[in-house]
Amino acid sequence: MISIRQLTKHYGSNPVLRGIDLDVGQGEFVVILGQSGAGKSTLLRCINRLVQADSGTLQVAGIDARSCRDPRTLRRQVAMIFQHHNVVPRLSVLKNVLTGRLGAVSTFSSVLQLFRRADVALARQCLQRVELEHKANERTDALSGGQMQRVGIARALAQCPQVILADEPVASLDPKTARLVLQYLRDASRELGITVLCNLHQVDYAREFGDRIVGLAHGRLVFDGHPASMGEADLQRIYPGQEPAPEVPPTTSALALVPCSESRA
Repeated sequence: MISIRQLTKHYGSNPVLRGIDLDVGQGEFVVILGQSGAGKSTLLRCINRLVQADSGTLQVAGIDARSCRDPRTLRRQVAMIFQHHNVVPRLSVLKNVLTGRLGAVSTFSSVLQLFRRADVALARQCLQRVELEHKANERTDALSGGQMQRVGIARALAQCPQVILADEPVASLDPKTARLVLQYLRDASRELGITVLCNLHQVDYAREFGDRIVGLAHGRLVFDGHPASMGEADLQRIYPGQEPAPEVPPTTSALALVPCSESRA
């Protein structure tokens, strides 16, 4: 699904990505760990062409991401979830989710917010997946931060992507809500076969939810393996000179067994 070879990126004279090699298969949930400034966000933005890499090869969902003439072709297949939600506060929850369908409608339809019945039905299904269907007609600015992030997930799913890039989606959420958001992402990956790359700081979340962990340090890939194989020496390479983010104990002994309806943010 994603194949990266010797990917580099500089900002001025500052090297941010230094020869990244990475392969990610369909339906994998990959967590990327690293210090602030390690290159995690830049890597995600190179994948969907929000940032143009300097050199290397980058194949995403069968598309040459570095040389494709129209980035929209790539972005139809690659959805993005941001740390700060990026929802439109004055719009309803449903209309925010429907913006995930803009790549599939004409410019005229998008300007007038004209969507097919099938698109509306899909948006409602995506809201149901994150247990917010009952909020569909409410203004988005009436929601909590955790609920807004769930709207962001629903919007990404409405795009029907092959890949979801999540850039620190739980950084500003409390532990209970953070685990719920990551659970929705992992479920979507497993049930829909969507490849997910998720930047995180919390090592315990990475171990709990990731199928695989990739560690970056100073723009280089320093770890790539199963969560259970990541030891203290690996963490020292990922977080050189500092302690990783402290572990957060689960708010319940078995969150996965608690119905999500009882854990709404």
